[in-house]
Order: sequence, then structure tokens, then C-alpha cells
Amino acid sequence: MVKDQRDHYYWKAKEDGYRARSSYKLLQINKKFNLIKKGDSVVDLGAAPGGWLQVAKELSAGKIVGVDLQRIEPISGVTTFQGDMTRDETIDNIKEFLGGEADVVISDASPNLSGAWDYDHARSIDLAESALSTAEKLLKPRGNFLAKVFQGDMFNRYLEHVRKKFSRVKVHHPPASRKESAEVYVVAKDLLKGRPVKPGEIYDIKITSLGKSGDGVALIDGFAVIIKGTRLGDEVKVRIKDSKPHFAFGEVIERNG
Repeated sequence: MVKDQRDHYYWKAKEDGYRARSSYKLLQINKKFNLIKKGDSVVDLGAAPGGWLQVAKELSAGKIVGVDLQRIEPISGVTTFQGDMTRDETIDNIKEFLGGEADVVISDASPNLSGAWDYDHARSIDLAESALSTAEKLLKPRGNFLAKVFQGDMFNRYLEHVRKKFSRVKVHHPPASRKESAEVYVVAKDLLKGRPVKPGEIYDIKITSLGKSGDGVALIDGFAVIIKGTRLGDEVKVRIKDSKPHFAFGEVIERNG
């Protein structure tokens, strides 16, 4: 016997006029993480049937764009494109409509499930990687990203990919997700686009000054990197741990000399 999926959020979506119960996931995620702010331009990848587009329009009231291989029924105040989100033509059309880059890219896209978990998980990761790659091309520096992913043995590798590109990354399971569901949402803020150093990168550097805390500071292409436990003149190999808009933190992995 097939389990009836028409739960509380299904009926609530009907009452509130949303096209999908997943609308409440975005509302809950945004309440917790403040991804979408008033006036933001938002792009929804894999947007059909349009529940997230409805919520994005309510939260932002700015330019909202949806993309999907399927046709999306019109939504007042929302522009949609039918096509492949990874194609340059699609990306160019979105940027032309926005007049530049987006503030936020979101994706609740999911593969058609086969019932073979390893296969479905791999396809979910592939879809999430495509969304991440597309988001990089569409987002402004310091932009935000949200994507659904199924948990599994490939999830941590995907999460590391996201962490190398954004300065703040969280994993969240909103209340509107079914308890038995393996889906989680990767919430990523502050795209590192345009910064000379990114988390995970390794450099050989020389400490040229000291910060107010007494920690060593080195410059990489004019960008300050703070390395705890170093002194003026030290030559070290460092791994970038975190990158902020105007400086980064590194950790020593090898001392030279």
C-alpha cells in the first residue's frame, strides 16, 4: 500500500495558494538564515512547478527568475525560462534580464527517483554540482546559494566543494521536510568570487607585519592573511582556513628554514 503523502504542509499549501508543500521549506530556511532580503534578485534553478518562486517573490519583491526544463505556469511578477540551467545561452538570458548578476541562487531540484538509493544519491549530487557551477556564474561577489541534496557517501565531498567557494556554509533539515526524508539543504553565504585567496588553498609566505593581537600577517596579492602563532620574519607554508571580504585566516602546515 502506497503511503499517503498529503500531510499537514500539503493541505496548508492548498489553503495558502502555494503550488507545492516545499514552499514552507524555503520560508523556514529563510527565517533562520536570512538568505533572501528585500530587493534581492533571485534565480531559482529547477523551479517547476513554482512554489519557491512564489515565496522568493514575497520575500524579495525584486527581480525573480525561474529556470526549468519543463514549462512553468506563469506567476505574476516572475520571469521564467524553459531550458537547461547549465547552458551558456540560458545563463546569458538570465543575466540580460537581471541587468547583471544575481544576489541569490536557490535550487530545490531533485532527480526522478528510481528507488535504487545509490543511483538516486549519485544523481542528486550531480544535479547539486550543476546548480553550484551555475550559481558561481550567476552570483555577485558575496552572493548567497541554497541547494537540496540527498545524504549519502558522496555528500561530504560536495559539501567541501561548497565550502571552498563560500565563507559561511551550513547544513539544515527544515521542519517542513518529512522526518523520514534523506534530503538536506546546503545553505551557503558570501561567495568568494573576486578574492585572491580561498579556503583550502596552500601558500608559501613570509610574515611581514604583526596584527593587533600579535599574530603574524602576510600579504598575498595585496590581500592580508592572518596566521596565528607566527612571528615577524617567519617563512611558513600555510593553508587558508577562512576568507572574509577584506582578510583571511591561515594555519601553519610547515615551517621553512
